[in-house]
Amino acid sequence: MRTSYSALDTYKTCPLQYKFRQIDKEKTPKRPEQVFGTVVHDALKYMFERDPLYPTLDEVVSHYKSAWKSAAENVMWRDEAQKEKEEAMYMEEGLAILKSFAKKNNPWNFNAVELESRFSVDVKDPESGETHTLVGIMDRLDKDPDSSQYEIIDYKTGKKMPSVAMLEDNMQLGLYSLVIVERWPDLKPEDITVSLYFLRHNEKVSTTMAQEKLELVKKNILEVIRAIEKSMEENNFPPTPGPLCGWCDFRHLCPMWAHEYKKEEEYTPDDNELKEALSEFLALKDTEDQTKKRMAALKDIINRYLDAQGLERVFSSDSYVTRSSQERVSYDMEKAEPALREAGVWERVLAPDKKKLEDMLPDLPESVQKELEEARKVSVSKTLRVSKKKGVAEEEEEE
Repeated sequence: MRTSYSALDTYKTCPLQYKFRQIDKEKTPKRPEQVFGTVVHDALKYMFERDPLYPTLDEVVSHYKSAWKSAAENVMWRDEAQKEKEEAMYMEEGLAILKSFAKKNNPWNFNAVELESRFSVDVKDPESGETHTLVGIMDRLDKDPDSSQYEIIDYKTGKKMPSVAMLEDNMQLGLYSLVIVERWPDLKPEDITVSLYFLRHNEKVSTTMAQEKLELVKKNILEVIRAIEKSMEENNFPPTPGPLCGWCDFRHLCPMWAHEYKKEEEYTPDDNELKEALSEFLALKDTEDQTKKRMAALKDIINRYLDAQGLERVFSSDSYVTRSSQERVSYDMEKAEPALREAGVWERVLAPDKKKLEDMLPDLPESVQKELEEARKVSVSKTLRVSKKKGVAEEEEEE
């Protein structure tokens, strides 16, 4: 199979979206945020091109303005009435990003050896013996002129910025590392820094991928490819509803959105009954949510009183509330990892849960047990139990 990280990521997000995009080749409109990202990437590429001198910031700004003005003509705007306002907003945001980025990243302070370079890397499946080719584009590859250190930088125009810990299992960054290691086998994975640069924040988050992490990335890639192949064999690409559905270009084709796109002339008496039921259901749900919030506030007041008075039970005229506590144990896996690696059991708890860890605890060396004890965290769950005074069955509610 010849595929890309973005295609694999699409399948993980929603198999049906993958089918529409990769197999059916359904055409999609050019959304403003997608075109904006492309134009900003192009401007940053231009900023780091030396021919024979680097362009000035004014030249980069001019390049961006021209490119955005041209690209905006082909954008599918959500509201034509707001087109000019949105177009101007993206223009100003792009200019702000470039100016802010330039202050922190003078091109002559870096040794960018590749810009928006295309790559391909082969990954062999040990189960089937089949070799799969992954292709893509790296935004920027820098090399330290005084050492064998490389840095791969991927620009992001999105608003969310993940923690460094989340990068360690990032398939995209792992794939980039695989590309460089395959290209130059003498390099160690630790010599390659992989970074995501979040342009709206003007912040970069970086990590390195150890060999075991790269093996895990390969494993994850192959798992997704196998799942895709199985879906193709069975012609089964289920939709996966999630928070990104509202941004999907294929809602009009998706069975999860069929009711939203149902035409008025297709309505039946059942639709009218549903409309009334939905209205009442949502009103009750709203009331339920408000009740839960108020209950939480009242529980807080009761708990604070119990703490202040040193009590575990309080009474009203016809009922009483009893509080009980239950300890919950978890582990700070960042603290526990070095000890578990030393004991040679880290691979067994890559996706750890408390029970798995506690089951193996007695078999670990005493020194490791001691370090894990320091990583052990205890939280207390407090339960308020409401009882009627006249022998009515107790009802438990947990905070």
